Amino acid sequence: MLIRYSKIGFVASIALFASLVAFGNMTDYGSNFEFVRHVLLMDTIFPNSTIHYRAIQLPALHHAAYILIIALEALTALLCWAGAYRLVKRLKSPANDFNRAKNLAVCGLSLGFFVWQVGFMSIGGEWFGMWMSDQWNGVPSAFRFLVTIALVLIYLVQRDGDLDV
Repeated sequence: MLIRYSKIGFVASIALFASLVAFGNMTDYGSNFEFVRHVLLMDTIFPNSTIHYRAIQLPALHHAAYILIIALEALTALLCWAGAYRLVKRLKSPANDFNRAKNLAVCGLSLGFFVWQVGFMSIGGEWFGMWMSDQWNGVPSAFRFLVTIALVLIYLVQRDGDLDV
């Protein structure tokens, strides 16, 4: 039972994290938007870099990208909260039922992994050269987030056995 409680707590912790990130991005839109804007403008990467042609200059696309990021973070949170709730409902169920109840949490954790790995590490970090920026480099933070999420996902999908009575 302790392992099941632990898995629920881990999923809920990621749900809380994603909720706080999405909430922060919505309630402090302007300052957090500056991060996305500078990454897309590529105005703080190495001046002699040959990838400046990838920069996006249109403010409307900066806002669209930021809104998409917020939406994906919020969806990550919702899926993880719903997944944790579903696990709580199946807490004392037989192993097969508890294991099947993990699907929503797996979806939420997977989406969170993709947001921070694909969105921030691959697209932001590599395509837009965010790693070259001293001021607007979110790669180390994104890496911490995606590793944490991946570890929770790996732990969660370990099959649970039936409870001892």
